Amino acid sequence: MKFGIIVFPGSNCDHDAYFASKKNANQEAVFMWHKDTYIPSDIDCIILPGGFSYGDYLRCGAIARFSPIMNEVISYANKGGYVIGICNGFQTLTEAGLLPGTLLRNKSLDFICTDIHLKVINNSNIFTSKLSSGDVLRIPIAHGEGNYFADDITIAELENDNLIAFKYCDENGNLNDISNPNGSMHSIAGILNKKRNVLGMMPHPERYSDSLLGCNDGLKIFESIAESLK
Repeated sequence: MKFGIIVFPGSNCDHDAYFASKKNANQEAVFMWHKDTYIPSDIDCIILPGGFSYGDYLRCGAIARFSPIMNEVISYANKGGYVIGICNGFQTLTEAGLLPGTLLRNKSLDFICTDIHLKVINNSNIFTSKLSSGDVLRIPIAHGEGNYFADDITIAELENDNLIAFKYCDENGNLNDISNPNGSMHSIAGILNKKRNVLGMMPHPERYSDSLLGCNDGLKIFESIAESLK
């Protein structure tokens, strides 16, 4: 299979995503520039990487959402194409309307860069297919606006339709305020759209996809995608 990694001005995790998908997951991967106006027909999954697209001016992901390539990403996703947005990529997906809700400033109002634990809530999608519901992953976060927020109706739909992919937890899988690093509603760390072909998540699996880094829990996400789409 082949990953397409979109590069915006200010992206700083695009090469991490490339290395994780090509070197660690042993799949084809190519970069796509934000001004491109087409998506190659052989792309199986698009990655919107983390970083500070357009310097995060105005609002995280708000300017990136209007890059020429995003019209193609929206069309690609609406036709059933697979898209994963990581950190700033998640923010861009919400700005583009491909995922509901928004990402607010962290509850502490501080930028947080640390390891956290994620609980797999939904494994019935290509992004977590090699994981089991209830599995706990150790993954890094690095964001100032990762506080997921949506209205009560949207939160209820996410919960009732099993569209929450990950929640923040402690190392034993327990959900509590202490293990929720940014104040996200219902400890939400990652969500799916209704078709389950679009995933947005704030933690960075690409940064823990190589055992040389001391943990490769994130590799399971890239391997899940690859195994599902091979």
